[in-house]
Amino acid sequence: MRLLINKLLNSLWISIRRLGERRVTLILSLVIGILSGFAAVVLKNTVHITHAFLQESLPKDSANYLFLALPAVGILLTILFIKFFVKDNIGHGVSRILYSISRQNSRLKSHNAYSSIVSSTMTIGFGGSVGAEAPIVLTGAAIGSNIGQFFRMNYKTLTLLIGCGAAGAIASIFNAPLAGLVFTLEVLMLDLTTASIIPLLISAVSATTVSYFFLGREVVFAYEVVRPFQLHNIPYFVFLGIFCGFVSLYFMRTVMRVEKRFGKVTNPYKKWIIGSIALGVLIFIFPPLYGEGYEVLHALLDGRSSVIFENSLFYSFQDNYWLLLVALALLIGVKAIATAVTTGSGGVGGTFAPTLFIGGVSGFFVARLINQFNFIDVSESNFTLIGMAGTMAGVMHAPLTAIFLIAEITGGYALFVPLIITSTISFLTMMYFEPHSIYTKGLAKRGELITHHKDKAVLTLLQVGKVIENDFIKLNPDETLGDLVKKISKSKRNIFPVTTNDDVFVGVVSLDDIRPIMFDTEVYESVSVKELMNVPPDFISTKESMDSVMRKFEESGAWNLPVLEGNKYVGFVSKSKIFSAYRDVLIQFSDE
Repeated sequence: MRLLINKLLNSLWISIRRLGERRVTLILSLVIGILSGFAAVVLKNTVHITHAFLQESLPKDSANYLFLALPAVGILLTILFIKFFVKDNIGHGVSRILYSISRQNSRLKSHNAYSSIVSSTMTIGFGGSVGAEAPIVLTGAAIGSNIGQFFRMNYKTLTLLIGCGAAGAIASIFNAPLAGLVFTLEVLMLDLTTASIIPLLISAVSATTVSYFFLGREVVFAYEVVRPFQLHNIPYFVFLGIFCGFVSLYFMRTVMRVEKRFGKVTNPYKKWIIGSIALGVLIFIFPPLYGEGYEVLHALLDGRSSVIFENSLFYSFQDNYWLLLVALALLIGVKAIATAVTTGSGGVGGTFAPTLFIGGVSGFFVARLINQFNFIDVSESNFTLIGMAGTMAGVMHAPLTAIFLIAEITGGYALFVPLIITSTISFLTMMYFEPHSIYTKGLAKRGELITHHKDKAVLTLLQVGKVIENDFIKLNPDETLGDLVKKISKSKRNIFPVTTNDDVFVGVVSLDDIRPIMFDTEVYESVSVKELMNVPPDFISTKESMDSVMRKFEESGAWNLPVLEGNKYVGFVSKSKIFSAYRDVLIQFSDE
């Protein structure tokens, strides 16, 4: 039976491949768009059903102690699911996609097509303070990668299909095909070419169609702008942009700092206990932190600021203006901690929804503060929407995605000008302090980030292990010049590594250095290799990034540098070998 299935699959593969790679890519982009759109619908519905089922019996006019326990249950279920079923790390979905593009030839594991859906449903449905967007983007990207692997596509096409899955996921969640397209260009950093734009558009539109078929307009947001943009409000949008930039900076640094502290705890159950207690207390004091937070944003868009105090100890203070401002400011501050605690303690989710949440609350906070002055009247709903775009531009370094997303979910471009102003200023404010986004900072630090800069992108794809040459004849420091001359006659190289008996690297002998005494037989036995060897100007580690390797070549002026693992000799890397590998990868990486 298995043999028959394999024959049928091979026949299908051969038949489709006969259509040509470009046509196959277009067909696959349609299939990937449909599947990623359906996956997004499934995830949003499972999260919503779980969330609604657990909240049905919670009273809104008093504190509820279930908030102390529900997130802990969800995170524990997630930990057990990952440990016993997935047996792999599936957190930080977008960063995982970027890593697969730069270090795994755009190959994502097959379980990523479903594991993120299951795990994030348990985490978010039970109240984890994270979003479902990053998990569904990883799901869509995994669908694209695995379909591409089945049809044996090359690296360039696999990367494009990953982008198709990601574009479809974002487009489906928000009914925003342009935002899905731009997301892949800005965040996943795919090149904008004719060869890539059409498949991405096909996936985004087909995923949006699937979402619209099942959900209609009932997606994350379905809001129509009531008050249009007014020219005299531009200074306030500039101020909002600066404010969102600093909020973005705080959010990113707090999330990374808290996650780093959790990373130092090795026992997963200890992480869970610490995180569950902290998250439960935070949600008990600030109930809007429960889950993704989109219900709170909907309420703020409708002007119902009392939602901030529902299910809390402070319900009776909902009409106090100054206490509301304090609550909003505290909510912005603790959301970053709640998000990091959720993921750090073992939960699965992304920062997409939390970013929109803090942006919406920030926009509402600024508008309510401005409206305290009797001579000013700004739209609090508009500021809520534009604040969402501002923090997305800052945290994700994706101003175009932010602009088009908010424009599409509001059904038009009535706020296009203020969206551009606030998003751009927030992005520039953030860039002044942080050159990388929350998704890319860790990867960039390790030299594992693909960028739009073609040379840097190709260097990122190159790995030291693939350019090491080890056909050099080794010398022992106690050998003589006579021994060296004998080995020179058998070597095709002009440099010789000097190592101890246990392969510890001590130096290098160059043929140019010994040429003056090479034929003086009288000193063959009196001169040792130890006297002839030199210490090279620098060393290369087997785990070093190629960008760092090229800097060492440039600074040292050397043509060959030894590669060491610890202090053990591995081989040499030469400039000529790197240039040859660079040309090969550039051909594969570039469009025809």
